[in-house]
Amino acid sequence: MLILRSAALFVVAALFEIGGAWLVWQGVREHRGWVWIGAGVMALGVYGFVATLQPDAHFGRILAAYGGVFVAGSLAWGVVADGYRPDRWDLTGALICLAGMAVIMWAPRGH
Repeated sequence: MLILRSAALFVVAALFEIGGAWLVWQGVREHRGWVWIGAGVMALGVYGFVATLQPDAHFGRILAAYGGVFVAGSLAWGVVADGYRPDRWDLTGALICLAGMAVIMWAPRGH
């Protein structure tokens, strides 16, 4: 159950971080304005809060593992929001990142 909670928190955090970054991108690069930028900054703040809810209390471990989720989630966001079409190397890299995240977070430890 702990793994399911942790995985769910990673998904929620990814939605807020990637979504927040995308909103800022849209506000700046696509000239959508300060409302989009502000919404993005707020979403990034929520991401930071959600990350603190992980059952593991090691900041470095959480952020390192989240890197794998961010890579895979960013590709998925690009597909849905921007019509991006990842190639096999994008997908292979994303799977490697997710495997790394799983090892960092959920490998058995002897303590």
